[in-house]
Formats: sequence, structure tokens, C-alpha cells
Amino acid sequence: MQNLNLESLKKMFALAASTISENEAELCRLDAACGDGDHGVAIKGALCAAHEALQSAADLKNGICDAGFAAMSNSNGSTSSIYGSLLMGVSDGVKDGAESLSAEELASAFQAGLDSMRATVKGDVGDKTVFDALIPAIEAMRGANSVSELFERAAAAAKKGAESTRNLRARFGRAHNLAEKSVGTLDPGAVSNAMIF
Repeated sequence: MQNLNLESLKKMFALAASTISENEAELCRLDAACGDGDHGVAIKGALCAAHEALQSAADLKNGICDAGFAAMSNSNGSTSSIYGSLLMGVSDGVKDGAESLSAEELASAFQAGLDSMRATVKGDVGDKTVFDALIPAIEAMRGANSVSELFERAAAAAKKGAESTRNLRARFGRAHNLAEKSVGTLDPGAVSNAMIF
């Protein structure tokens, strides 16, 4: 796929929501190791709400914004805030009336989303959070020649980032309280982000 249009984006969200729904129990199991065990429920709720909102969208910019607002309104704690602010930030990076996005435009929009998210959510690579997958994924998008290549790069980088969390000590959230005991487990937020990409 050279460029991203609204119909392709709707299909991508449908597949991502399906993948997360299928892995809900596994994500809860990962979260139970160091957290409260509800990440699968939270990410499924936020992503399915975003997917449903996007299906009735008439254009890319407003569709992504509506998806972000729906995710944020789903009330699943930090997961809703993270994905809501990310998607609404991505929407801010899309030009009014855009019917499709090139790889370069999409990479720029994702960077705008990351910048928006980081303005409200603490964390960085190495903190054993979603950022360990998300930041490398967005960085990997730069220089892609097609949207297909962009998402292939992002998926590979997100997967590698999620796997790296096994050796990290948590610095935020409930897992932070476990200190060294958090080492040896995968961060569920990073894992779900890799699944989405």
C-alpha cells in the first residue's frame, strides 16, 4: 500500500481490535504479574471504542480524532488517556480535507501524536511502559517509502521494544512498587502496542 486512505484505516482498526480482543486474557495475565491484571480489558475497551467511532467517519482527520475521543471516553484509566491523546494528536498532524496520507505525512502525523501524548503522560524508553514499544515504532517510520513499509518497520520496532521490557525495572505505576521483582516480566502495555502495530 503506497498511501493510507480512510477505508484502509478502517480495516486496520478492525484487525487491531480483533487481535486485541483475541489476546485480552493473555494481556490480563501479563498485567497480573506486576499490576492489577486488567490491561487486556482496558486496551480492548479503548481500542474497540476507537474502532467503532472510526467506522462512521467521513474523512481521515475527523475519523482519527473521533477514534481518539472515543478511546479517551471509554474510561479505562491510563490506557484510555494514552491512546486518546495519541490518536487526537495524530489527527492534529493530518491536514484538513486530506483524502490519503503518504508515508512521510503519516510518519509526521504519528510524531505529532507522540508529542501530544508525551505532553500529558510520563515515560520514556527504558521505563517499562508502552513507550518502550511506541517510541521505537514511531522513530522507525521515518524514511519509509510506502505506508506498507512504514507499518512493517513500526511493527518490527514495537515488537523488539516490547521484548526489551523483560529485562527492565518498572519506573511507573503499580509495577514500580515491586522494584527489582518487576524484572523478568514483559510490560503488558508495550506488548499490546506491538500487537496493534
